Amino acid sequence: MMRKKKKRGASPGPCRKHGPRPATAPAPPPSPEPTRPVWTGMGLRAAPSCAAAAAAAAAAGAEQRRRPPRLSPPPLELLLLLLSLGLLHSGDCQQPAQCRIQKCTTDFVSLTSHLNSASDGFDSEFCKALRAYAGCTQRTSKACRGNLVYHSAVLGISDLMSQRNCSKDGPTSSTNPEVTHDPCNYHSHAGAREHRGGDQNPPNYLFCGLFGDPHLRTFKDHFQTCKVEGAWPLIDNNYLSVQVTNVPVVPGSSATATNKITIIFKAHHECTDQKVYQAVTDDLPAAFVDGTTSGGDGDAKSLRIVERESGRYVEMHARYIGTTVFVRQLGRYLTLAIRMPEDLAMSYEESQDLQLCVNGCPLSERIDDGQGQVSAILGHSLPHTSLAQAWPGYTLETASTQCHEKMPVKDIYFQSCVFDLLTTGDANFTAAAHSALEDVEALHPRKERWHIFPSSGSGTPCGGSGVSVGLGLTCLILIVFL
Repeated sequence: MMRKKKKRGASPGPCRKHGPRPATAPAPPPSPEPTRPVWTGMGLRAAPSCAAAAAAAAAAGAEQRRRPPRLSPPPLELLLLLLSLGLLHSGDCQQPAQCRIQKCTTDFVSLTSHLNSASDGFDSEFCKALRAYAGCTQRTSKACRGNLVYHSAVLGISDLMSQRNCSKDGPTSSTNPEVTHDPCNYHSHAGAREHRGGDQNPPNYLFCGLFGDPHLRTFKDHFQTCKVEGAWPLIDNNYLSVQVTNVPVVPGSSATATNKITIIFKAHHECTDQKVYQAVTDDLPAAFVDGTTSGGDGDAKSLRIVERESGRYVEMHARYIGTTVFVRQLGRYLTLAIRMPEDLAMSYEESQDLQLCVNGCPLSERIDDGQGQVSAILGHSLPHTSLAQAWPGYTLETASTQCHEKMPVKDIYFQSCVFDLLTTGDANFTAAAHSALEDVEALHPRKERWHIFPSSGSGTPCGGSGVSVGLGLTCLILIVFL
């Protein structure tokens, strides 16, 4: 009987008793099943959204935080989840489009910062800028959902358009100054320089005014009361010349007032020929001396005169030099107010340094204390022997009351009004001081400087620091009549 052949390499059965089983290494534990991605199954499912991915990552992180802290690496499941979300589907979690509301607002400010509310065409240009602002916000609306600044801007635009009666349809301002560059529009080429990086700041404007007895406010906001009888230059630069003529107001007094104003707009390339304007008492024309009312070609004149009140109030707007001039007649005398860009106002030769708007009145021509203190503060009485009643009809109290009706703020314009009433007795000087303050509010670029208050620390010309304010006015009146 043939013996069954033994299979080679077969391990002995469990019941073999021929000796102890040889020692072998323990078998490795069964490997765990690989973790399946959550989107596998019947076909490949769409990748989870960014919100779902973030929620899953947060849940995994929370689970990990609940476990006792350990130094070992994070669980394999979390690593696989983050790997699959961060690498395989990074395209689904791209940053949203950037909200550009700040750019919209910056463009709007650059389009409107140079506009002057007192000039013609302000509303039209402002509405154009508003429509451009509104269009910019619409283009970035999707990216700005939930942005508080964006929604505030949208509401603000709506309010401004209602206040200015702006239509939603119409032309808009270009945010690229080079596209709208106009060589005869100072604001246009100033904006173009800023856009090219030649000037990072908008143009700075200066104000000068003359009114009353006469009171001068210089480009530096210095306030002076001067004699300056005869013809004196207020401005004389490369673009504009302004000369005033002052005559005595009261016989025997050094107080004067303006009865003639001559303004020369100098020829400027292709923008305008030289134009001369002249006004005298009872003749305030609405035209230049050559009979024209404008300068320059085309519909948008680079220089023009606008009559606001026949024979009483005219405005001149010189677009090519960014300058506005107001001329008024109040009573028998004239007032003047000017707004001009600083770079042009300071463009003059050394021989042109005699300019009252630039350097003020010469010391020999001033009749105040150098601080603009031309009247007493209300509440102080003057000695009966003073010349404060040199002109019948006004005392310090009655003059102060009349001026306070027009000017509730007791600043230098109020005090100038009181001074003029006491030295001339002419009630029209009250209107002159009030109109001068209105011109400041219309043309002066800095609201915080509209009102000037006399310095309380300076002495008076006629005595030491202990002299009363009322006596200070007495000294000023004496100076006028000496």
